[in-house]
Amino acid sequence: MALKINIKPGEKIVINGAVITMGEGASYIVLQNQATFLREKDIMQQEEANTPVRRIYFSLMLMYLDQDNYQNYYNEYMDRMIELMRSTTLPQVRDTLMVMFRDVQERRFFPALKACKALMKFEEELMKMPAEAGQTELARSKG
Repeated sequence: MALKINIKPGEKIVINGAVITMGEGASYIVLQNQATFLREKDIMQQEEANTPVRRIYFSLMLMYLDQDNYQNYYNEYMDRMIELMRSTTLPQVRDTLMVMFRDVQERRFFPALKACKALMKFEEELMKMPAEAGQTELARSKG
């Protein structure tokens, strides 16, 4: 089944390891077969991996983009997952981590990335909460 990806002018996209920058004018690409791809907005630089969930996302992203070297990133990913699982009691966080874990075990990296992105948004909201409202749940594991 083909996948149509709309791309903005000047936007970068990684397809099977190649970084492609779109020219002028909005366009789209149709992927006719299985391919590894990430849009610019979903690519994280190492220095942006500065929270517990963002560090998990970064490891996931590397596993997804470089599947030939999956094992090189897997141990870091598991360390981060275990660290966060031990430091949180929030059911929605623990449930999402388990979904991501199952996806990775089945090498379904893209769905794991999507779940992790949702968890990053949740983490951001928790970080905005006043400390007396219980914000420290994820913040404790930061570091």
